[in-house]
Amino acid sequence: MSVAEFLTFPNPVNEKAARSVAGGVVLLAGLTLLTQWWWLAAVLALGFALRVAGGPRYSPLGRLAVHVVAPLFGEARLVPGPPKRFAQTVGLVVSSVAAVAALGFGATTVASVLLAVLVVFALLESALGFCAGCWAFGQLMRLGVIPEETCAACNDITLRQKVAQPV
Repeated sequence: MSVAEFLTFPNPVNEKAARSVAGGVVLLAGLTLLTQWWWLAAVLALGFALRVAGGPRYSPLGRLAVHVVAPLFGEARLVPGPPKRFAQTVGLVVSSVAAVAALGFGATTVASVLLAVLVVFALLESALGFCAGCWAFGQLMRLGVIPEETCAACNDITLRQKVAQPV
């Protein structure tokens, strides 16, 4: 297996699985804030890194979402993968900075604010289906920062498939 194959992100993505992962992020980040166990911020960042690298394939939370939780909510609803990977990357940056702030510098207030922001946006994704990272991705495409060919399906709903392939 090549590095490129190893680091592929699924496209399309089951939105129900993505929302399930977001629910897990809410729980883990919320637990971190409640307990002040800052090592959990590093676990959260690792989960984001694994999902950025290969979608749910390498992430225990991602696998749980794809194979256990999402199927409980019925047939897959497919959405483009690139915006979801972008959103996971934003989560990776925020959770990593929170972990480094708390564990490396003792800046727990900074870490708390960052994780609280992460909770809000993950809750929006999980409960309402609003992916702020995906919205930002779309805005960056409209501005020409992200080339349109990065995500043809983002602008053409007819390119989306009806059935998700398991990861």
